[in-house]
Amino acid sequence: MIKLLMNNFLRDRKSIRDFKNRKIDAKVLEQVKEYCNEIGEEGYKFTLFEDGNKIFKSLRGMGGYSGVMIKSPHYIGVNIKESKKENIIYSAYNMEYLITELTKLNIGSCWISVKDVDLNLKKDIFNIEEGDIDYLLAIGYPAARNPFVSEPTSSRLSVEDIVYNGEIGKTITIDQLEHRGLEDLFYYIRFAPSSYNRQPWRFVLMDDKVILLLAYSEEEELSFVDAGIIMYYFENLARTIGITSKWTLVDRQDYEDEEWTYRYIGEFKL
Repeated sequence: MIKLLMNNFLRDRKSIRDFKNRKIDAKVLEQVKEYCNEIGEEGYKFTLFEDGNKIFKSLRGMGGYSGVMIKSPHYIGVNIKESKKENIIYSAYNMEYLITELTKLNIGSCWISVKDVDLNLKKDIFNIEEGDIDYLLAIGYPAARNPFVSEPTSSRLSVEDIVYNGEIGKTITIDQLEHRGLEDLFYYIRFAPSSYNRQPWRFVLMDDKVILLLAYSEEEELSFVDAGIIMYYFENLARTIGITSKWTLVDRQDYEDEEWTYRYIGEFKL
């Protein structure tokens, strides 16, 4: 049952890049607005932009997923009022919560980057006076999928590639994880989404906690958005095996090896 719950949880999390040319029903859209209002915090705010066509035309050729602007009937923007680590992390965490709730309403979604769009242009498009919007969520009803075209799949790092025993670089075995009842959790967390499928998360398993780090380099930039995403899914998957802890952010000096630099993100009590 636990394996089924975990599998279903991440299976239902799919990025939709083709939407029906149809607005979301008014009552459902009101519920989406309520979600946006509920999850906003002092350092960031979620805003629903109902006129998707205007946003699409304004950003076509400038923003998008892998350089291609996704057309959808509506968009949700997250306005980071101050570019602090914790604001970026928890806005991404709550964006994934929002995606989970949208999925329950049969609404598809897709992250869109607008980081490289001129700030003054974004202020004009999104009518913002302070802060910045680096990410949008395209939302709408998914277009019908061609049953004869298989969906692309992404390769995944192994559990041994992302989980360490006590310190970075020290290999952990599946038997050790199984002994602690954590093998399924770390098996399924590998399928969480990340920017460009980089899978930058690394976990160090200690006696009573898990430490989360992000691996980055000159070629692979550090993204606190990926931290917020993995924290959300880790907590929810952990809950399916009876662990109800929450991540606590930490601030430590980066660790480096020959290939990567590792940024400490948080600790999770077991």
